[in-house]
Amino acid sequence: MNKRVISLLFAGLAIFVTAKAQEPTTWRGPGSTGNYSETGLLKSWPANGPEMVWHFDELGDGFSSPVFANGKIYVSGAVDNKGYIYAINPDGKLDWKESYGEEWVENFPGSRATPSVAGDLLYIYSGIGVVTCMNASSGAISWKKDVMKELNGENITWGVTETLVLDGNKVYVTVGGKTNNIVALNRLNGELIWSSKGLGEKPAYCTPLIVKLPTRKLLVTMTAKHIIGLDAETGVMLWSYDHVNQWDVQANTPLFYQNSLFCFSGYGQGGEKLDLNGDGSQVTIAWSSKKMDSRMGGAVVLDGYIYGSGDNTRDWQCIDWKSGEQKYASQAIGKGNIISADGMLYCYSEKGELALVPASPLGFNITGKAKVELGSGQHWAHLAINNSRLFVRHGKSIIAYKIK
Repeated sequence: MNKRVISLLFAGLAIFVTAKAQEPTTWRGPGSTGNYSETGLLKSWPANGPEMVWHFDELGDGFSSPVFANGKIYVSGAVDNKGYIYAINPDGKLDWKESYGEEWVENFPGSRATPSVAGDLLYIYSGIGVVTCMNASSGAISWKKDVMKELNGENITWGVTETLVLDGNKVYVTVGGKTNNIVALNRLNGELIWSSKGLGEKPAYCTPLIVKLPTRKLLVTMTAKHIIGLDAETGVMLWSYDHVNQWDVQANTPLFYQNSLFCFSGYGQGGEKLDLNGDGSQVTIAWSSKKMDSRMGGAVVLDGYIYGSGDNTRDWQCIDWKSGEQKYASQAIGKGNIISADGMLYCYSEKGELALVPASPLGFNITGKAKVELGSGQHWAHLAINNSRLFVRHGKSIIAYKIK
């Protein structure tokens, strides 16, 4: 093998390693689906719940979930009026804590967004509308952009809660202005790449979804009264669909499965399954359901079924993806948020209950249950799984449970 071939091989390897290192973290796990790829996990728990491996109880106030990158656990929190990123090692010890600036101090004070990490850069969106890029190894601030002031954005009743979506050199932000409604910023320097007027509506607490089609990437999100689809490369709005609830709260990331979307919200509104055409430039309604009306707990789709909890109904439900038919409804625990792994549902209720449930349309049959006693405030932060551990954030506490 000659030196040129060897050199090319090493160059190719370097590009591959760099690309992998830049793979961004996403809200609710891989692809923002809520479905984690861990296997060999417990199918039932002991009577007193899964083993608690460690807990860290010095987070500030907030509702952020943890994300995992660079051998660290990143989570946001607020102390007084300052927001902080906490970098915790896998043993539950604090590596560093650095402020990204002012945070939301009004109703339900604390950090809202989960950090997003790509390589050695970390991104956080404060409840007052400031995007901050930080060094993921030290917390040093690389750049900041107040999109409310600089791009004429409009904040909302409980503060923007969007976890920033990264794709290539772009970071997407729902600014909510009449002119700059949704924007793509250069994630290396914060400069504007494109701006979309969208429908000129306010943000709606929604973290967008990137949908990768054969000929296009879509950015799908929900603003105050609509579901909208944009070309992720250009910002051109391709379609919109009416979706209105009582308080303009559209806090759930849409689901994508078999070339269709399910977009849903609480207060009895429920959701719609929208079929995409081949290039994603149009949608048509397949069915709608008022039953799956999760307010902010998300849902997962597995083997052709949607699992999640209602808001007005308060039921844990299974909905047939193809038809919209409800397969079961259960009030065995309080309503809440949901993720899945290895064929099991992990449910975390607003009452602090954890439940392990096989993902089956035959019923909500609990095979493990625990109560989250540490922390304080609302049980709203979404669950996460990493390295065979289930992570629960409750107020100032983050808890790691062994689930394998």
